[in-house]
Amino acid sequence: MVTDFYPPFVGGVEVLVSGVSQELATRGHDVAVATLAAPGLPSTELDGPVRVHRIRSTTQRAARLFASQSRPWAPPAPDPGAVRALHAIVRRERPDVVHGHDWLARSYLPLDRTTGPPLAMSLHYFTLACPKKNLMRRGEPCSGPSLRKCLPCAGDHYGSAKGTAVVLGQHAFSRVEATAVDLFLPVSEATALGNGLTGAGPAYEVVPNLIRPAPDPGPHRALLGQLPEDPFLLFVGDIRAEKGIHVLLDAYGRLADPPPLVLIGKVWPDTPAPPPGVTLVRDWPNAAVRAAMPRALALVAPSVWPEPFGIVVTEAMAAGRPVVASRIGGLPEIVRDGHEGLLVPAADPAALAAAMTRIVSAPEEREAMAARAGERSARYTAGAVVPRFESAYERAAELRSRRRRSKRS
Repeated sequence: MVTDFYPPFVGGVEVLVSGVSQELATRGHDVAVATLAAPGLPSTELDGPVRVHRIRSTTQRAARLFASQSRPWAPPAPDPGAVRALHAIVRRERPDVVHGHDWLARSYLPLDRTTGPPLAMSLHYFTLACPKKNLMRRGEPCSGPSLRKCLPCAGDHYGSAKGTAVVLGQHAFSRVEATAVDLFLPVSEATALGNGLTGAGPAYEVVPNLIRPAPDPGPHRALLGQLPEDPFLLFVGDIRAEKGIHVLLDAYGRLADPPPLVLIGKVWPDTPAPPPGVTLVRDWPNAAVRAAMPRALALVAPSVWPEPFGIVVTEAMAAGRPVVASRIGGLPEIVRDGHEGLLVPAADPAALAAAMTRIVSAPEEREAMAARAGERSARYTAGAVVPRFESAYERAAELRSRRRRSKRS
């Protein structure tokens, strides 16, 4: 596994990579992870049966350029230090397959690919198409990349100098990645479409994110005491505009007799102050979040960006709770309107308010959706998803063999 971030960092990709690594190991595979170094973390350690290598990149040494970031950052072009470190790890580990996640895997591309192992690449974001990875421009979904649009957009996001470097690196090496990867593994059809894989694009298979059994919340029971005693609506994720937080608070203010609303997530500069009736708690561990979900009336996922997947949505469904979600990105591939929850147009507070009112005021319908949500969540368990990764690895190996035979002929 080659991934920008790995636990103890918390996020959707981190949870997915850790979960897949652990599940592959339980199925008899020998698994190692290469990820970026971070202060206070050892360069090598065991995460259960998984070997973790933390590498220091050349980009990380540019402290002045990235001083404002709390996490290490992998550029969209091969990083010289990361290339050298990955080369040493691959020689040591001798993998049968390399599974990339996000931009750090681009530092694997310059290595000798003629006789090397096959490369499968998960796409959790729009990393092939967008320098910001989110396919958003001026607060709305973008129609597609171009230098004319991307340069000012990335400049606003990263700053002028860094934004220009990111756009140029992305423009050049997304094409290299598209030809070097043996098999892409987008997490949804929406992710494949947004990354330009559909039609006559590179080979791909959709493999969704998996959900593991909820961890023991015992060490975090004090956190759960912060939740309202009455049933509540629940939002989990980055508490920011792209996740639809302003739309959610607008919609919540329209409810005639609202239940409590709980926001669990990371606070950003654009996070609004919670109004009366809203409880905001920051940076809870996954075990505490998962323990909070069964107590909710429903999870609300009001994203305004084309959410590629939505792990919190499947976690809520596994907890037997319905979901109110935006009809955008990969969310409609998980939640069927009227079955496991309700879908509403993105950025439409009136429609979101109507859906939340329906969830709150119709308990029989809500619990029927909850039951169907629990049933549908089975397609995202490790037992359902990990064999699809194994099959994808075999297909990537076959595609690599075809390339070799084609070059020899």
